[in-house]
Amino acid sequence: MSNAPRTPPAGSDLRPALGDRRLFPDLEARLYMNHAAVSPPSLAVRAAAGRVLDDYSRLGVGAVPLYVEQRSRLKGKLAGLIGAEPADLGLVSNTTRGVTDIALCLPWKKGDRVVLFEGEFPANVTPWQRAAELFGLEIVFLSIKDYQEDVERALARLRGELERGVRLVAASVVEFQTGLRMPIAAMGALCHELGAELFVDSIQACGSVPVDVRAEHIDYLSSGSHKWLMGLEGAGFLYVAPERVQALRPAVAGWTSHEDALRFLFEGEGHLRYDRPIKKGAELFEGGANNALGFAALEASLDLILELGVDNIYRHVGSLLEPLEAGLVKRGFASLRAPDAAHRSCTLSVLPPAGISVIDLQTELANRSVACSIPDGKLRFAPHWPNSAEQVPELLSAIDDSLAALRG
Repeated sequence: MSNAPRTPPAGSDLRPALGDRRLFPDLEARLYMNHAAVSPPSLAVRAAAGRVLDDYSRLGVGAVPLYVEQRSRLKGKLAGLIGAEPADLGLVSNTTRGVTDIALCLPWKKGDRVVLFEGEFPANVTPWQRAAELFGLEIVFLSIKDYQEDVERALARLRGELERGVRLVAASVVEFQTGLRMPIAAMGALCHELGAELFVDSIQACGSVPVDVRAEHIDYLSSGSHKWLMGLEGAGFLYVAPERVQALRPAVAGWTSHEDALRFLFEGEGHLRYDRPIKKGAELFEGGANNALGFAALEASLDLILELGVDNIYRHVGSLLEPLEAGLVKRGFASLRAPDAAHRSCTLSVLPPAGISVIDLQTELANRSVACSIPDGKLRFAPHWPNSAEQVPELLSAIDDSLAALRG
């Protein structure tokens, strides 16, 4: 079977629409509720990736300037998505790469304290642990559960740690297990009041949950594109607040991190030098060859999201999760969704009824063409803009059938 995008029916309108999955004609799962894991590529994404291959097939190195320009355009759109300026962004390979870049390039002092969270995805833990070993830092873990139970109490505990002296706090905008939307603006304000900086992993938010780096006092943000941004794996971006750039040490700089790095390739003899200054900005993290295909795909998926509007997507998905959550609770599931709407995302995680294995339940659901995840034993549903209201009763029916099968 060919992997080329199918030709849409003549006269069809393939602009994105909330609740319309026509841009995903090859998606096998009848109910795809797994965008917090990997989003399937739309026809727009597949077409963009195909154009990259076509251009490089025709032009070879001549295609490079086309995609240098494309990446510049992409940074402008990503900056608009998060309330930043294009110069504040560097394009990186994934979320972890962005975390690692900052962890290795901050001007640490021995004994600096870093606050992390128990229950956090390892991408936002491991790089800080490695930095702690390399630079003699102290890691302090706080509990994410505190934020599920009592946000004000959790913020008071964070304040207590900050008052003891903290260099950096690293958190996710949305927690991957439960979909909890962290109080990032309040955390950022506390950090800045008490002399710390805030790093956020935004891969579970960007594309479905509004993010504003300036309004929320975010100093650093990293995100990949293959989840809620609906791009491909291997493409992401890193934001650095302009007031933080000058302090960074370019420990991870590569050959294209230099100013005028390409001159020796195009301007004749005498331009090959190793002493050109390192760029002052997030672009210093763009240290080598780029993922042209992944970044072209990201722009295509981002265009769909921007056309729909992140606020509209957020409300649309919320309107699906409300009846889904109610139906699951009625069937004996325990919802892990935040009771306060301000702390909700586009993810709904639940615990199954007593006596039901979450692993077996996921298998039964997959047999009924439902795609979902089970991070750390939670049953996680993560619909996005292509999912429709009509799918909620279908999903609840599949759950009923799965429970009946497991109960014999």
